Amino acid sequence: MIDVLVVDDDFHVAEINAAYVSQVPGFRVAGRAHTAAQALAALERTPVDLVLLDHYLPDETGLALVRRLRQLGHRTDVIMVTAARDVATIQDAMRSGALQYLVKPFGYSGLRAKLDGYAALRRTVEGVGGRGEAGQEQVDRIFGAFRTTEAPHTELPKGHSAATVGLIRRVLDGAGHPLSAHEVAARSGVSRSTAQRYLKHLERSGHITLTLKYGDTGRPEHLYRWAAR
Repeated sequence: MIDVLVVDDDFHVAEINAAYVSQVPGFRVAGRAHTAAQALAALERTPVDLVLLDHYLPDETGLALVRRLRQLGHRTDVIMVTAARDVATIQDAMRSGALQYLVKPFGYSGLRAKLDGYAALRRTVEGVGGRGEAGQEQVDRIFGAFRTTEAPHTELPKGHSAATVGLIRRVLDGAGHPLSAHEVAARSGVSRSTAQRYLKHLERSGHITLTLKYGDTGRPEHLYRWAAR
């Protein structure tokens, strides 16, 4: 199993990302952190294979944390998962040693693709001899591991129709804000169970993004928005 530390200042986003990680075969969530200090303390206690790291943390940036981890000798791999879109930050992430960079908002399939790529990278490294020497062919295989993973699967499951997908997209696009499954059902004229079934598929395939809204009851409400592409 590949152990993952999920780091995000937003507790709800961290829970969603952790839930995504838990759904990917071969990966498990080793912990969650909401500040750079918490992340560093977690890694000091229990080293992990991979950190999913937000850039905007309250005590220091994610990239500053990456540089500090390297200075302290931590060899943990890092995938940035952040809303930071400026080219300077992206370049800084590359120079600091982040393996990949995933821009928010994203769905399950977006993160799944990055994690599958990371797993492929680990298999490739192991396949060419781990810590031994590598020739150019092996080097090319290692550097190309992330690029050879398949794109997210977008074919509709049996029983789903493109017309209903289009209807749900128009409802979400026209709302201007995230909607619950109940609201999607009411606005589209389909049953709530049908709306939930389609929303689950579209969220898994990366077409919509899911956020959680916590109320007084403590049970979160699932809200959906069509993902910008």
